[in-house]
Amino acid sequence: MKTETRLSFLLLLAVAALSACSLFSPAQPAPAWQNLQAGDSLEEWVQRGGRARYEVVGGVIIGTTALATPNSFLCTKKTYGDFILELDFKVDPALNSGIQIRSSSFPEYGKGRVHGYQVEIDPSHRAWTGGIYDEARRGWLHPLDANPKARRAFRQGEWNRFRIEAIGPSMKTWINGVPAAHLVDDRTDRGFIALQVHSVGKDRTREGIQVKWRNIRILTEDLEKHATPSPLPPVDMYNRLTTNEKKAGWKLLFDGKTSRGWRGAGLGHFPRGGWAIGNGVLTVLESGGKESDHGGDIVTVDEYSRFDLCVDFRLTRGANSGIKYFVDTGLNKGKGPAIGLEYQLLDDENHPDAKKGSLEGSRTLASLYDLIKAENKHARPIGRWNHARILAKGKRVEHWLNGRKVLEYTRGSPGFRKLVAGSKYRKWPDFGELESGKILLQDHGDRVSFRNIKIRVLKK
Repeated sequence: MKTETRLSFLLLLAVAALSACSLFSPAQPAPAWQNLQAGDSLEEWVQRGGRARYEVVGGVIIGTTALATPNSFLCTKKTYGDFILELDFKVDPALNSGIQIRSSSFPEYGKGRVHGYQVEIDPSHRAWTGGIYDEARRGWLHPLDANPKARRAFRQGEWNRFRIEAIGPSMKTWINGVPAAHLVDDRTDRGFIALQVHSVGKDRTREGIQVKWRNIRILTEDLEKHATPSPLPPVDMYNRLTTNEKKAGWKLLFDGKTSRGWRGAGLGHFPRGGWAIGNGVLTVLESGGKESDHGGDIVTVDEYSRFDLCVDFRLTRGANSGIKYFVDTGLNKGKGPAIGLEYQLLDDENHPDAKKGSLEGSRTLASLYDLIKAENKHARPIGRWNHARILAKGKRVEHWLNGRKVLEYTRGSPGFRKLVAGSKYRKWPDFGELESGKILLQDHGDRVSFRNIKIRVLKK
């Protein structure tokens, strides 16, 4: 057999062997993509916010600006937690836009204002397309000032492509295949996806300009298998303030490293035991479930009267703790905890306190302890981080949990005093009516962790 003939024969055998292997080897399953836009209908979407016009032409969603209207959002009716999203977009050079992910709209939050993570579309000279903004909350989380490659990747006046991966607290973006942002943050873990048409105010030169989207598809299964590694270092938002927050007057009460700004409720210094600081987390250690019997409660050095307080907390199974406010550490002269109004922290399923209280449910998670039950709760499972907010506007107080308002009341009102008279606090004169007081984190003998503790003093 000639050499050429022998080589051809061997090549045919190799091809046949590969074909046989392909017949009997299981094929790698293709990603189960779902189209978010099918045909020329918008029935799977709902518009929120402003009055910009949305329409579908030839499978392309077109958003057109309108004068004197707020930001407009075309939102999916479904909500999504973890996903990989891909889409094409084309924007007028004079128009800012964005893709909302894990976003929300609640009546109690800005009268339904859309808020949440936004992947920016920015055709301006700044060129931060692919950066991550926190719409109607904290402002810029991951700008692109330090990523010139991504800034150059945007194609002005042409179709561009986004890839957005949101898996757990990690959010990664690509613009035309170039890594743009890598953010780690878990303020919101689920929400709708929305297409933004930015407000143009009363600028008639920008009336009727457009942004377009097409080929919108989402993957919600086998995400780890199909995720793309990012070469960008992750940027986390734990124990730090955004530029917008600083401008708004927010201050950190915990720097993630030290006990600065805190002391023991009955001490002139921070407790020398019972509390630990590590990996950006402040933790009260387990000591058998006894109240203020180990390290003891800790309080802020400063006092506050009108404030907006935010705290991330993580409970262990069966744990009990609390965030107290308007605390006077000198009020209780005997043994036991400092006295103040309390945002209850509790494992409702596994702690008996959930079934106790002066009113049914008034000792459950996010309740005003022993006085008012929290309603409309959307708590995350034990072992995961939850977000507490206490808004004290003078006498008016609100409790929030994970972005939803769960109760409100007026300190010193007849209704409030009636509740106090029927509770364990009735022995304390004028309970809950101090003009100012300290913030307290409770040691109830169970392991509970805190981070992202920040406060904004409100003007009168």
